[in-house]
Amino acid sequence: MNIFKRGISSIKERTLEKGRRIRDGARSFIEADTGEKIKRATSFALDNAMYIIILLAIVIIAIMRPRFLSAASIINIISLTAAKLPIALGVGGAIVLSGTDISAGRAVGLTACITASLLQSTGYSGKMFPALGTLPIPLVILIILAVGAVIGLVNGFFVAKFKLHPFIVTLSTQLILFGAVLLYLQIGGNGGQTLSGLAPSYTSFISGALFTVAGIPVPRYVLYSVLITLAVWVIWNKTTLGKNMFAVGSNEDAARVSGVNVFMTVVLVFMLAGMLYATSGFIEGARIGSIASYTGLNYESDAIAACVIGGVSFVGGTGKISGIVIGVLLLQIIFVGLNFLSVDQNMLYIIKGLIILLACAVDMRKYLKRA
Repeated sequence: MNIFKRGISSIKERTLEKGRRIRDGARSFIEADTGEKIKRATSFALDNAMYIIILLAIVIIAIMRPRFLSAASIINIISLTAAKLPIALGVGGAIVLSGTDISAGRAVGLTACITASLLQSTGYSGKMFPALGTLPIPLVILIILAVGAVIGLVNGFFVAKFKLHPFIVTLSTQLILFGAVLLYLQIGGNGGQTLSGLAPSYTSFISGALFTVAGIPVPRYVLYSVLITLAVWVIWNKTTLGKNMFAVGSNEDAARVSGVNVFMTVVLVFMLAGMLYATSGFIEGARIGSIASYTGLNYESDAIAACVIGGVSFVGGTGKISGIVIGVLLLQIIFVGLNFLSVDQNMLYIIKGLIILLACAVDMRKYLKRA
């Protein structure tokens, strides 16, 4: 009998011990699984902090100012995105090469001035070149694309040939281009004055209504921006230049060993960027309607912020056209929203700086985590 009791007691003890082990194991598994989920959620939040902050800001602005989501506001955001997209695409190529281009804004300003001066109305009293008349729009497009290509050629040549950092090279060309704008506006009897009196054919070609939504016109340059974006997408994803660009940005030495012409790739990417800046200048001339020496000021900061928000990494070799489009769109949404909240325009510079700083910090965190 005692033996039987001891057997039962032993079975109970083993059963209880097994139960404790199962319970402890389950608790450990749950705790480990919960900890892993928390870790993944935290990592996701940090990696996408920029998107989360901007989306929260959009929701708050929409609640505080319902007109922010009106048709007029949405079309305005789309139009601003289309205007800023070409310059962002150009800067994005430079960033993929693990560089940057801070001359972009001044390149836009110079090409906008050239465009406006050549497309002023023939009878305008303040015409910069009275004897020249109003040139055909296709000819002016070719001229400013050539100017943009030359700007990109200079940037790319000094970066590729002398291994100078793109920041130093484009800082130099930024100053040169600003001086060129000031000198250009002194030509003839203009005396540095603002260029206006643009030909109706030019303003209609850019800002004329493509179609209307709820009675609100959508400007034609939205279509041009879409076509430009598609063309750049093809170059980045379907051509040898695009593949070589990502290879050079990822590892220049490995790309060279693989047979990539690094010099030509860098030059062509910067030339493409220059032509995209020229396109922005052509659009800005008619969109603004009045061009001065300050046109294009700080445009590159918006472009850089949009690219980094859109996932174009400063470590090089990483970036998507879709990301740049999203970055430009989100940036314009937040700026329009801040205007709805009547935020001081001077505060926008602080906000832009914080966005760039935070976006770069998030980007570098992703890179260090991969490393």
